[in-house]
Amino acid sequence: MIKFLLQVTGWLLAHAPEPVLRGCCVVLGRLLLWLSPRRRRLVFSNLSHAFPTRSRAWQIEVARASSERLFETALLSLAGPFFNPDRIKKIISAAPELQAYYHDHHSAPFPVVAAVPHLAYWETLTWMALTFTCPPPEFGVIFRPLDNPAADAWVKATRERFGMRLLSRKTGLQEAYRILKRKGVVGVLFDQNAGMQGALSTLFGRVCSTTELPGLFAEKTAGQIALHYPRRLGFWRVQLELYPLPLDGTVAGATLSLNRWLERTLESDDTLCRSWLWSHDRWRNQDMPERRFRLEAKRDLLREDLAARGSTEVPKKTRIWIRLPNWLGDVVMALPLLQALRASRPDAELTFIAKPAFEPLLTACGLADRVEPLPPRGAGYFLHFWRKRRDYPDTYVLFTHSVRGDLEAWLTRCPQRFGVVRAGKKRPLLTHAYVTPRDFDGRTGSQLELGERFFRHFGLLLPLDCSPLQLAGTPPRSAPTPGEPRPVIGMIAGSENSPEKRWPIEHWRKLIAALSLEFPYVSFVLFGTANDRPITDAILAGLDAPVENLAGQTNLRAYIDRLLQCTILVGNDTGGMHLGNALGVPVVALFGPTNPVRTGPVFSAPRRILQPPGCPPTGGAEMVQLSPDLVSAAVGEFLRTMLARE
Repeated sequence: MIKFLLQVTGWLLAHAPEPVLRGCCVVLGRLLLWLSPRRRRLVFSNLSHAFPTRSRAWQIEVARASSERLFETALLSLAGPFFNPDRIKKIISAAPELQAYYHDHHSAPFPVVAAVPHLAYWETLTWMALTFTCPPPEFGVIFRPLDNPAADAWVKATRERFGMRLLSRKTGLQEAYRILKRKGVVGVLFDQNAGMQGALSTLFGRVCSTTELPGLFAEKTAGQIALHYPRRLGFWRVQLELYPLPLDGTVAGATLSLNRWLERTLESDDTLCRSWLWSHDRWRNQDMPERRFRLEAKRDLLREDLAARGSTEVPKKTRIWIRLPNWLGDVVMALPLLQALRASRPDAELTFIAKPAFEPLLTACGLADRVEPLPPRGAGYFLHFWRKRRDYPDTYVLFTHSVRGDLEAWLTRCPQRFGVVRAGKKRPLLTHAYVTPRDFDGRTGSQLELGERFFRHFGLLLPLDCSPLQLAGTPPRSAPTPGEPRPVIGMIAGSENSPEKRWPIEHWRKLIAALSLEFPYVSFVLFGTANDRPITDAILAGLDAPVENLAGQTNLRAYIDRLLQCTILVGNDTGGMHLGNALGVPVVALFGPTNPVRTGPVFSAPRRILQPPGCPPTGGAEMVQLSPDLVSAAVGEFLRTMLARE
């Protein structure tokens, strides 16, 4: 049935007037762009990545032309079997350099690998023998067979009418070698989406997987590689052209040279740029969900690629956007995962989407290439994300679990949206969901562990590094020694989102009094937001101790600087406690109702978690049950250990 439909359609197209067909291609090309959101986004995303400095008007013009030529190629492929040689000779011609090349080849044959780029009209190369005055003795081309045997046999027969042999990619590679050994010609489409069988390289700065087949053929047969490509002169009018590729004798050199030729050609030749099939995803291998967070292929040529381009760093052209949590503690706990992603995908431009208040921390971490502050809540909130669709993010990773966050990602039209789905919940706006496994207990498994499982499920291979952060613009921390300025004990008495996590005010007063009595040379600093100011004021009321009250007095950057000056930090289960732990400040963390197994400090700096006596390891007790004496003893032990002389 498929064969019959191909034959009927092809015959009708072959006998239709060309002006009518040309008009149909214009209409179909426009419809493909504007009625297929997925295809439209892919075309403009590819153009945006490859030509970020070109105007939107130019991109639209190229997109339209490429889409129209896609249909021109498809209709010609269907009609071609019904053309006689005279009709074909009106459609194609050979450039002088092509004729000269094969005249030399006829005089002194040598193996030729005809590398063919994915340009419109590429199938006209099967008619190339009709243009030769001196045809090569043998010409084969590697092709991908159709799944339908009858249709495949018919297509193969029609393409071989003029002497070119079609060699199956599955079974014909050995015959291709034999043709080259006999000093014939073998055509190969060189592809940048070769999957695991290709080599990691770059095209327009984006990592891709390029087929090494042309280079392998040339190396094993001592042959030449010549680029064969069609230049569109008009509707169903093509000139076949050729460019001999300089070789260095290596497969890697040939593979990388093909990509560089393609880049230069598409950048400098508007006709060929419009004929490139921009609706095909040449970088898809690095977008496969199961290995989205790592770079992988059969071979890695990135080092050689960068060296040939005079660079040492992989260009960051894959756009990964990360929606961070809304609470500081959750952001801090996510940093080891983001560090691993940064190392695993050096080709990614990481954009962190977060509350504006977190921007100083995220910038100082050096993990993000861009920090995109969340817009103010209001009528324009979601419109902001809809406008971001023109930035063409490739992947959107959500650390949030809300419908709002998922809607934000969906509005950007990002094609890949990753997130964790908790048991009993649904997130229909995600494209790739990691369902919390049954063997993961949210009470006995940490939030970081779940995040690590999520990233590993989608390809991350690197181990997490939970060493304290070294922020840009801050000196490394060093342990205090006697004789230096008095030690500072930082204290975080508030809790922005959960009052039940707060240790009682009277307990803080007793702790400061006890520590002042035992360590009269220490000073204290109370941290917090403006909302915590009533709490810190109540702690200080009538207290005779050297305490500085910074609640509501610092932004995040100043907060970080003052935390780094602390010898020890005592705090509730808050973002500030997690931040101090990430900065390497020794932490005494006070837990009661919340679960320290799930949300305890994750960085490897010295830390001590205190819970009320009898409290389960997973939390559940009231903070009032945690006595000041127990906390004072833990802080004193920390302080004495740190100040002891060796």
